[in-house]
Amino acid sequence: MHETTATSYDCIVVGSGHAGSCAALSAFQSGCKRVLIVEKAPKEWAGGNGFFTAGAHRTAHGGLNDLLPLVHNVSPQLASTIDLDPYSPEEFAHDIMRLSHNQSDVALVKELVDNSRSAIDWLAHQVGVHFILSFRRQAYQVDGRQKFWGGLVLSVEEGGKGLIADHHRALEMAQIEIWFGSPATEILAEDDSVTGLVIRRDDQEIRLSSPTVILACGGFEASPDLRAKHLGDEWAHARVRGTPYNTGDGIALATIVGARRAGDWSSAGCHSTCWDAHASPSAGDRILSNQLTKSGYPLGLMLNSSGLRFVDEGEDFRNYTYARFGRAILAQPGGVAFQVYDAQVTGWLREEEYGDGIVQKVHAESIEELAEKLVDDGLAEPSTFVQTIKEYNTAVEANRAAYSNIKWDPAVKDGLSTESPSSPKCLIPPKSNWALPLTSPPFLAVKVACGITFTFGGLAIDPYTAGVLSENSGLPIPGLFCTGELVGGLFFGNYPGGSGLTAGAVFGRKAGKAAAEVAKNANAAASQI
Repeated sequence: MHETTATSYDCIVVGSGHAGSCAALSAFQSGCKRVLIVEKAPKEWAGGNGFFTAGAHRTAHGGLNDLLPLVHNVSPQLASTIDLDPYSPEEFAHDIMRLSHNQSDVALVKELVDNSRSAIDWLAHQVGVHFILSFRRQAYQVDGRQKFWGGLVLSVEEGGKGLIADHHRALEMAQIEIWFGSPATEILAEDDSVTGLVIRRDDQEIRLSSPTVILACGGFEASPDLRAKHLGDEWAHARVRGTPYNTGDGIALATIVGARRAGDWSSAGCHSTCWDAHASPSAGDRILSNQLTKSGYPLGLMLNSSGLRFVDEGEDFRNYTYARFGRAILAQPGGVAFQVYDAQVTGWLREEEYGDGIVQKVHAESIEELAEKLVDDGLAEPSTFVQTIKEYNTAVEANRAAYSNIKWDPAVKDGLSTESPSSPKCLIPPKSNWALPLTSPPFLAVKVACGITFTFGGLAIDPYTAGVLSENSGLPIPGLFCTGELVGGLFFGNYPGGSGLTAGAVFGRKAGKAAAEVAKNANAAASQI
């Protein structure tokens, strides 16, 4: 990146990921002439958690024809085979609110939803993000047609890697500096207004002058101590999916200058997924990245090391359950589980997540053989494992006998379940959709654990400017802004997949625009002295 030795800026952004890049570019486009990004991580870890995502962006939209001008992977011929329904602002807002059990801040949700589509346009046309339709993650080919499901349709070429590359290319063109290996250590303020930032660089303390600071440095998910303190002791054992550098710095810095905390600080207060149990516990993999996610569970079963099921794998579409099923795995003995599939569905699993060389797989020609093989990988009760699957198969067969007209379809909530009027007892937990009997060898098992993505507890912000609110006054602290995973109050317990990156863009744009206005006024006042 272009770099100077200046110590005075119009805007300083803390964090080089998706949200921070959005904020910096927005500030520049809104009139800030001197914008700096400071990044705690070294350059080889650039991009924050955004780098480790699939690049998925959830947005309200009008259907296929509305999105085709944005994407780069759909020919006219392919477009004629796509079923992609509109996704209204009302549906988007409803999804956030229902998954949070109506705890999400209504004003924040409204701003996210109402500005989602324009943020996507901005990313595509002014930042240069290369959007695609997410066929491999969000669509199934059924009866010769690509059927999208779950309200989420957009991704980015090369996923999070491509997203961060697009952002940093735009930052380079704008000559916005990034100082890597430069953690922020103090927010400077005078008369309750921001005046700058202190950073540590090359073992030296540097005081930077700026009327605005935008915090975009993530939550505390990479700190075992803070996870245990705020989420519960068991969370010290979760695996970190992304950057190891998100250790709560932004929250700590803002709290010292009087910022108000907000959001979900409970034991459910984070995004956590089914993650490869053999992955590193302390950081994501820069090569495999999001491929360590194991999201195929709606097509099969998940059993713990005691041989018991513990979630309804077919409760909802995967992108409405995956962000909390990691928590469910963490609560199991040893914090691990086994995903189990048979030959009916293995061809539907994503090659990127379940391909040879990507994940350790256990194959067997019978459930009994599979159970015995899994003993070496931690299955403590193989007989219970076999019995659980037999009881599941019996419940599925009873459902099929009662509702023989229902066709298995992974692109809709098909109603194929473990419940039937003839069953003497209900299977607990049930499987509410996509319930096929596990009877077709060869069988496949994959060991999974809890991978934590980001935390939901963060800072309270003004929904219109992304200004950080004061604990004492409830008003924005002049010059201090926040975006990305650091925003508190938006998600509680769960979230609709793809909402996080969109939120980073929406509130990043707001923060950058508001910061530019503050800088403009500060520069005007300084010129009159």
